[in-house]
Amino acid sequence: MDSQLMVALLLSLVGGLSTSIGAFFVIINPAPNLKMLGLLQGFAAGLMLSISFFDLAHNALNAIGFLKGNLWFFAGVIVFALIAHFIPEPTLAPSNKAVKKKQKNDDGTGKDLMKKHRRQVLFSGIITAIGISLHNFPEGMAVFLGSIKGLRVGLNLAFAIALHNIPEGVAVALPVYFATESKWQAFKLATLSGFAEPLGVIIVAYLFPSSLSTQILEGLLASVGGVMAFLTLHEMLPLAFDYAGQKQAVKAVFLGMAFMSASLYFLEISLPEEMSL
Repeated sequence: MDSQLMVALLLSLVGGLSTSIGAFFVIINPAPNLKMLGLLQGFAAGLMLSISFFDLAHNALNAIGFLKGNLWFFAGVIVFALIAHFIPEPTLAPSNKAVKKKQKNDDGTGKDLMKKHRRQVLFSGIITAIGISLHNFPEGMAVFLGSIKGLRVGLNLAFAIALHNIPEGVAVALPVYFATESKWQAFKLATLSGFAEPLGVIIVAYLFPSSLSTQILEGLLASVGGVMAFLTLHEMLPLAFDYAGQKQAVKAVFLGMAFMSASLYFLEISLPEEMSL
């Protein structure tokens, strides 16, 4: 069991820390303007909606039934809605860079508007990081159970999760980088969201040393799908509409959904049926 735990931890670290790769893609580029931010938020929203409905919720409905799958899904929606409601909106000091850009032709209203934009975007980034951390936690459980079944299954799961986590790292780092103009803060928050995955391995290994009920695991994944659906519709889509315009944002959403659906298909045909993500 100790060797299996070590293998699962290493695999979960590879999968979880792939959020850092997504963050790296964000910070090597200049801070995007509002329209680009909206388009990328729309694309990330499409990725997350596909994972939520076509992957997590879909698998749970097939595994534990329509009623139980929906109960777990909407339990996730309700719990995360409460979390989002009680998290205070963060305050953010004015950006020196933004102030300097607007000093020449701004009477002060533009500064207040930019502060509001940055505050909204930062809040979206923090909420997204929490949701993705909740998403990564049960994925760590899945990696542990897959590693028990065999190294090949564990490797396939870790690879699939790593691909999922790259765009999730983008979804966390992008709004934080825009709001704070700090590459380190964006990279740090995206990386920390990935650490929930090895944490899930440790907890399931010690709380359930022999096995974890398939129904419990699928229920947790369904509730995570509800969390992701809520944060996407509540936080990411409104920003995408505001900054990129409704028509352009909707196109970006469907492009993201198509991209993730294609990746889910190619990953699924490479995994054993009983462990498909």
